[in-house]
Amino acid sequence: EHPTMIDFVYVSHVERMLASAAFWKGLDLRSDKYQQQFPALNAWLDAFEKRECYLAFKSDYYTHVKDIPPQYGPGYDGGFEDDRISFQKNISGKDGKSWTLPLSFDDDVQPLYRGPPLPLCALKAAGISGDNGESASEGTSYEKAEPEQMAEACRQMAGWKIASNGSAVAKFAARGGPEGSRNPRKGFGAELADPYAQSDVKLIPSVETALKSVCVALLAQGGPSAHDAALNEMKDNLQTQISKDQARDVASSLAYLRDRIGVPRDLPLASARQLRAHLNAAIDVLH
Repeated sequence: EHPTMIDFVYVSHVERMLASAAFWKGLDLRSDKYQQQFPALNAWLDAFEKRECYLAFKSDYYTHVKDIPPQYGPGYDGGFEDDRISFQKNISGKDGKSWTLPLSFDDDVQPLYRGPPLPLCALKAAGISGDNGESASEGTSYEKAEPEQMAEACRQMAGWKIASNGSAVAKFAARGGPEGSRNPRKGFGAELADPYAQSDVKLIPSVETALKSVCVALLAQGGPSAHDAALNEMKDNLQTQISKDQARDVASSLAYLRDRIGVPRDLPLASARQLRAHLNAAIDVLH
């Protein structure tokens, strides 16, 4: 009753297959239809997802479709066209829902709660129990968790991650400014990779101010009303603390950061989607 080394070797490749099939061909192999057609595949993935250790290396479809081309070659569109377009918009955050507030409890393409969506210590701190009734337990799903309680826990994990290293994150994000992303060294095959890019130094303080405002909303406690109040505070702060002549450049920097949030490198998906959506809310204000 435990995964073997072969399971660990193959699961990351199967993840890439799932992402590729959805993004380039319009096939959602985790859907109810394909669960019936491929029950063993989905039972295997469900068993993995119920283990906390898998959360540490489970990626999301967006991260995969950005890192697949330089490793395996380009993907080609085709297959079930209507679903393909829909899935591509969802995965890329361009459907007006998957990276936009208010977020739905679960994701339309990537199920979030078939196992622990956050580390068990974070779930325990938030007082969230699994569907088996046990507090912060692995080996169970979290699909029946209270949506607002789960959303708050996911937001707070994202807020902790930004707040714990805010100055460095601001410097990284400022690569998206007009004087940033100047790369004196070689380019890379991965679309979003620019490890030697320079920051727009003059923009860093304003980007850090904006990220602090985003953290206000992410770290809000007290349910939906407290979160709504924190979002309003974030919007007010952005409008009063970011000068109009820098607003668009700061928005560009936040977009640079949003597009480079990697799963699981930076956050698990349930938390990463919250950070992406809150950055988009800030970008909307600055635009």
